[in-house]
Amino acid sequence: MGQLVCGGAMLQCSFGAAPSSLMVLPVNRVTTSMPIANIMDNKPMVNVLPFGMCNTMSNPQVAAATAAKLGVFTPVPCVPVTAAPWVPGSPTVLVANMPALNQTSKLMCSWGGVISITNPGQATIQVP
Repeated sequence: MGQLVCGGAMLQCSFGAAPSSLMVLPVNRVTTSMPIANIMDNKPMVNVLPFGMCNTMSNPQVAAATAAKLGVFTPVPCVPVTAAPWVPGSPTVLVANMPALNQTSKLMCSWGGVISITNPGQATIQVP
């Protein structure tokens, strides 16, 4: 059980240095004071914005920057790489014919980070 998530929700990546916010375009056609998200609101730099600096060597840019500094760990600006949808989403609520995004959903970054929802935004609808 978790709350539905809307645009403006706060996100955190396990390898990011700062929180970010979820941008939901009004194309889903379900709005409260902000558009409600679904599991396909996973596009980097459109829905999922950067998390400050990336802190994992599995990110090739971090590995290259660290190598350039002769092994001194060097974080680089975060650019999320999210290829798969949020999981699991709400099994009972659809938004634009896709499962609604709820507060317990997670999104995987290709560099190994787990993106979680720390604040669902303004929606307060309880879903099973």
